[in-house]
Amino acid sequence: MSSRAAFDGPALLSYGFRPFFLAATLFALLVLPLWWSVWRGGVVLGGPFAPTDWHAHEMIFGYGAAVVAGFLFTAVPNWTGRLPTQGWPLAVLLALWLAGRLSVAGGMGLGPVAVLLVDQVFLLAVAAMIAREVVEGRNWRNLKVLVPVSLLWLANVVFHVEAMVSGDAAHGRRFGMALLIFLIMLIGGRIVPSFSRNWLVQRGAKSLPTAFNRFDALGLVVGAVALVSWVAAPSGMTVAVSAGLAAILHMVRLLRWRGHATWRSPLLLMLHLAYLMVPLGLAAVSAAALGLIAPNVGAHVLGIGAVTAMTVAVMMRATMGHTGRALIAGRALVVAFALVLIAMVLRVMAGRVAIGALDGVDLAAGAWTAAFAIVTWRLGPWLLQPKRAQKAVSRAPQ
Repeated sequence: MSSRAAFDGPALLSYGFRPFFLAATLFALLVLPLWWSVWRGGVVLGGPFAPTDWHAHEMIFGYGAAVVAGFLFTAVPNWTGRLPTQGWPLAVLLALWLAGRLSVAGGMGLGPVAVLLVDQVFLLAVAAMIAREVVEGRNWRNLKVLVPVSLLWLANVVFHVEAMVSGDAAHGRRFGMALLIFLIMLIGGRIVPSFSRNWLVQRGAKSLPTAFNRFDALGLVVGAVALVSWVAAPSGMTVAVSAGLAAILHMVRLLRWRGHATWRSPLLLMLHLAYLMVPLGLAAVSAAALGLIAPNVGAHVLGIGAVTAMTVAVMMRATMGHTGRALIAGRALVVAFALVLIAMVLRVMAGRVAIGALDGVDLAAGAWTAAFAIVTWRLGPWLLQPKRAQKAVSRAPQ
């Protein structure tokens, strides 16, 4: 164990998940109304990106990167046996993340190259700090976690450069999204069956989730091929076949985890439903590659359904567990998760659904904002307060 002194500062800076989960939820709450205003022409941003690129960039490298950082700074201490990163290093990282958000939105009045330089520092710093912890903890096998973080940093750079060169960052958008989806395949594919197995064992179940085996490895390889094909070119037979095959494999993978048996545990069921969006999104990508549906359907099923739903479910569970609270979602957080999925359906339907003067885009923005208002209201105080004494926690229901 590290000899690093015990932390006596604000609870918010005592563990990596706290500032970045709070930043992610607040950002998601505020950025969608802003995006809706941009979409409807009421607000014009002064940043270097076209409106659609700004929206995609901030969902991937703003919201998504914050959740990834919070998760990793919580997981790495468990892997290395060292104390978590605390105090001023977390404050500096949070400041770097905020600087990126301001610069990309045009809040710093910088040119495209300067915005790139400011925005890329956060993920580079995250990678450097994780590398330091893994090396000092001599936990060499977990150096591989630097690969997805480094690739996410590279995707961000590619996004900026592509936007500068061509005025549109289509490849960068798909590159960033593909990395987040692969992280869900990789990490979600470990935690969802593991949490489900533990819960089912406690209840004496005889049939348990299938442990990771060669089938899962095959699913990861085919999923990676499909995502790389989609990044390179979103249409054509290569992506249609690979994404279709990946969708089938990951649907079978999900069914092997016995999600139907976890219906009494909303927190677990959320994880299964979120992972379901991966094969559904890949199927939509395959259909779009054949010209059967619009290309943005797959992007929104993967982005809102898989990425947002999974990150919300993980943030709920991690916050409860690491702040000493019972793993009980409660009605409010169940409603919040449902609203995320409703937002996905409404956004996919877009112009095919309307209530009065509001179309699917308006309704989706409203559902998303309501979801994150609830998440922030429930998780925010827990993230700001010290951890509860373990003896005060009841684990019974979930």
